[in-house]
Order: sequence, then C-alpha cells, then structure tokens
Amino acid sequence: MGATLRAAWHIAVKDIAIEWRTKTAFASGLVFAVLVLAVLFFSRDPTAVSAQDIAPGALWVTFTFAAMLGLNRAFLIERELKALDGILLTPAPPAAIFWGKFGANLAFVGAIEAISLPLFVLFYDVPIWLRFGELVLVIAMATIAFVAVGTLLSAMAVRTRYAELMLPLLLLPFLVPPLVGGVQLTARLLEGRPLSDLAGWLKLIGAFDVAFVTAAALLFQVVLDE
Repeated sequence: MGATLRAAWHIAVKDIAIEWRTKTAFASGLVFAVLVLAVLFFSRDPTAVSAQDIAPGALWVTFTFAAMLGLNRAFLIERELKALDGILLTPAPPAAIFWGKFGANLAFVGAIEAISLPLFVLFYDVPIWLRFGELVLVIAMATIAFVAVGTLLSAMAVRTRYAELMLPLLLLPFLVPPLVGGVQLTARLLEGRPLSDLAGWLKLIGAFDVAFVTAAALLFQVVLDE
C-alpha cells in the first residue's frame, strides 16, 4: 500500500510539473471558462431571466467543458512520447497510475474552478460568500465524481484515433447525475435554502462519488490491459 501511494504521488507530481512548465491545458481551460461565462451572460435577456436563475447552469457548464480540456490531455503526453509503456514496465502497479493521474487531474480541475469562481461572481453578481463553505463542498463532491470517470475514460479514449472527440462522447452521459445534482444544490444555496433542503442531493452526489471512484479504480487495470 505504501509503495502504491508513493508511486501515485510521483506520477501526480510529474504531471503537475509538466503542466506547470507548459501551462498549455491550464491557459486554454481558463480562456474557455471566461468565454463561456461571458457568452452565457450576454446572451440572456435581463428583462426576462434574472442573473441568479441562469447562474447555476452557467457555472456548471463552465466547469464541465473547461475540465474536459485537461482530462483530454491526461494521457496525451504518454501517447505522443510512448511513455505509458515505460510506466507499465516499472514496478508501479496499475492502481498507482490511476491514483496518480486522478490526483493530477483533480488538481488541474480544482485550479480552473478556483479561478473561474471569482469570475463567475463578477459576471453574475450572486451572493456566494454567504454560503461559500457549502458551495465549495458541493463543487468538490461533484468534481470528484466526474474527474474519476474522466480519468478512466481518457485512458480508454487515448488509444483511439480521434481521442479528442471520443472523450466528450464517452464522458458526457456519465456526467449527467453529478452535474444535475451540482446545479440543483447550487441553485438552492444561492436562494438561501436551509441545509435540510440540500440533504437529499448531497447524499445522491456522495453515492455517485463512491460508485464512480470505486468503479474507475477497479476497471483501470482492464483498460490498461486492452
């Protein structure tokens, strides 16, 4: 167990260091997030739809598609440089590769979300600071679910000819439950609903977290073998 965690840590640090040097996925994800927030904001009719009504959906659309840019690159370097075969030849077990990639992807998506959130407040002028801790919890729970399944599917899609197109097609159906929960919880938080109104959706997202992370970790070995 200790060896697996150490190997996962080294893989995560390696991916984060590469992204820190190049900043390719991060910059493109951030630009995409700003563009989506702006387009959705200026496309609404302020006399018909209030900013608070459209804000939860805009936030999660931004998070989802900006995150996909990073998930698409999760195994792209390994494919281009044929480094995945080298990693598989090391003593590191497949579980370490999954957890390392999962940790690096989680860090990338979390960084995009952390920068996008103040921009979201700037555009939509919503009072997130009143329920900031709860909103961060909701974002973290939904993010864990789609990063886990995204890490698994990116390992699968990278072996195909059109990996950049395949990942969104494979991933989007799995994103529906956590994203619906994230939108519903965000809307309730912005409306100032009590915690008792959030319990059902929080349990649902928590269940998907457990299911997606467990399934992705168990199936990763099969994906690598194929």
